[in-house]
Amino acid sequence: MTELKSTAITREDLLFAVRTLTRSRDAVGFAHLVKRTHPSDLVEALESASIEDTVALLLLLAAPQRAELFAHFPPARQDELLRAMPREAVVQLFEHMPSDDRADLFNRLGEEARQKLLPALAKVERDDILKLASYPEGTVGSVTTSDYVYVAPEMTVAEALAHVRATAPDKETIYVIYVLDQHFRLRGTVSLRDLLLADDKATVAEVMRRDPVFARATWPRLKAAELIRRYGLLALPVVNGGDKMIGIVTVDDAMEIEKREDASQLARFGGTAALTSAGSVDLDILNTPFKRMFGVRVFWLVVLTFFGILTSTFVAEQEELLSQVIVLAAFIAPIVDMGGNTGSQSATLVIRAMALGEVKLKWRDLWRVIRRELPVAAALGVVIALLEAVLAYFSKGVGPDVLLVVGLAMLTCTALGGIIGALLPFAARRIGTDPATLSSPLITSVMDLVGVFIYFGIAYVVMGDTLRQAAGA
Repeated sequence: MTELKSTAITREDLLFAVRTLTRSRDAVGFAHLVKRTHPSDLVEALESASIEDTVALLLLLAAPQRAELFAHFPPARQDELLRAMPREAVVQLFEHMPSDDRADLFNRLGEEARQKLLPALAKVERDDILKLASYPEGTVGSVTTSDYVYVAPEMTVAEALAHVRATAPDKETIYVIYVLDQHFRLRGTVSLRDLLLADDKATVAEVMRRDPVFARATWPRLKAAELIRRYGLLALPVVNGGDKMIGIVTVDDAMEIEKREDASQLARFGGTAALTSAGSVDLDILNTPFKRMFGVRVFWLVVLTFFGILTSTFVAEQEELLSQVIVLAAFIAPIVDMGGNTGSQSATLVIRAMALGEVKLKWRDLWRVIRRELPVAAALGVVIALLEAVLAYFSKGVGPDVLLVVGLAMLTCTALGGIIGALLPFAARRIGTDPATLSSPLITSVMDLVGVFIYFGIAYVVMGDTLRQAAGA
């Protein structure tokens, strides 16, 4: 048996090849390397190269290969490379890049650079860029590509297949063909498989699937990803306000949307986004400008500062109680922290359920969540309260009255934290705010304030006689 040797290039060999090519500027060698290496791996290997060396290598490639490789660089790196490229090479990039990628790149250009670029482009590319770039960031239109195949309903299957063969090389995907009328309104879809198996003399209208799932360009981009996932689509058609089809969102774009949304929700829930910026948090700790990084982080810190002042002021007013039963001060932190921790857990679970469509803004779902969370929060409260009481007894040697205060406060704060954490995402949805903006630091600060009220309230009730005796003495 003949032994088959892998032609896959190792990372070490790839790095060595890149270093060698940056010195030799071998066009044939670099073209061969690009052909046998995945663009993502090559982009990673080029991270160590300077901007000047990377541009020099890119210029060795033919325009289509250059555009394909360029599209895989991170946005910040693309911007740096673009500034170092000659104008002719920039124009070629915009002519050959996928339509959604070049629209994103165009939106990142300064006004002066845009005005210089547009006259150099052909009218078809210019109109396409301006159309897709007009949709706000975060909408379906902003992630739409116009590189799709369409046919007319009156075409025969043979005519449609000939049209697909003629136009397919420049398109993003050809597995699904869209059926448009003379006004570019979406009438149906037909898979490439169905076309190949159909009678050549049949019309497209006879074999197409009517009433396809679609998205509107102005919808939030996450809606497109949800539709693609729900219906198992390879691509989702996108229409404008006049019901004319403007492009598609592909399944790989949907994966990128969900990846960005996960990162955005994590940022917002971590307290790095203001309420007004929900849904548009794409922070890169290495590349985000100072002003924006400062702006999205300072909001919650200011809010939390006020909560902290309220909490500390209330605790300071309990000076008389703390002076008489000083051991109570030792348990403030663990009690209020537990309420915040439990609340953050519950909020995270509810936000996840909302993102997956398992929970909606309905009274029925709200009641389902409360009914589910209530026994869990109570059980957690009992376990944590008992554990805290045992640890307090053996570590501090406190009396039964203090143990009772600590145990009841821990039980109440833990259970209440779970319930509040579960309810806050519903409250956010009700007022039209992204639930993820109810950040973990905010929930923790709310429970800090609520926790000290509960703790000292229970202390006054349970230890009232002790305090009065101490005051009388």
